Amino acid sequence: MKLEKLLQQGQTIRVIGFDDAPFVRRHRGSDPISGIICAGSGFEGMVWARVRQDGWNSTDKICPLLDNSKFFPQLHLVFLDGITFGAFYIVDLPKLSQTLNLRCVIVMRRMPNFTKIEKVIAHLSHPQRRLQLLPKAGEIHAYPLFFFQPCGEKPDAIAQVLSKLALLNQGMISLNFQRFLNGLKR
Repeated sequence: MKLEKLLQQGQTIRVIGFDDAPFVRRHRGSDPISGIICAGSGFEGMVWARVRQDGWNSTDKICPLLDNSKFFPQLHLVFLDGITFGAFYIVDLPKLSQTLNLRCVIVMRRMPNFTKIEKVIAHLSHPQRRLQLLPKAGEIHAYPLFFFQPCGEKPDAIAQVLSKLALLNQGMISLNFQRFLNGLKR
């Protein structure tokens, strides 16, 4: 179903957000990544894997995590916290979206500094191949509090979802804080 229609009908949007855990730079092992599944502001589940630092197969690692999970048929969106995992394990966003047949979105807190990114990539194996993946993710759109790159959906619809999820999470934080304060008064 179209995302805009889901939003108009007030349906709960189910998303998964992927991020990597803190890692030790220049370590040649693997680093953990996790995907947190939420419906609105509610936690529904988690998937997790390990990726090789500065590796190449991020799409090949993420897809089976979802294909083999009970959550996959319910998902509307895949969010990635940045385009890289485990240092410069760059995600091929169009390939991820096409393989999963889902809308995929890179979300960032600030605009990437491509000059710095290119300098770092120059010191890694296959720098040209890595650099070719960056523009494939598409145009970066600015929205209050964050930037995003959508694949498989119009930017306006993604902005609406991000806004809705941010408001839901603010509401939950406010509600939980109020419960905390009420607990202190007892």
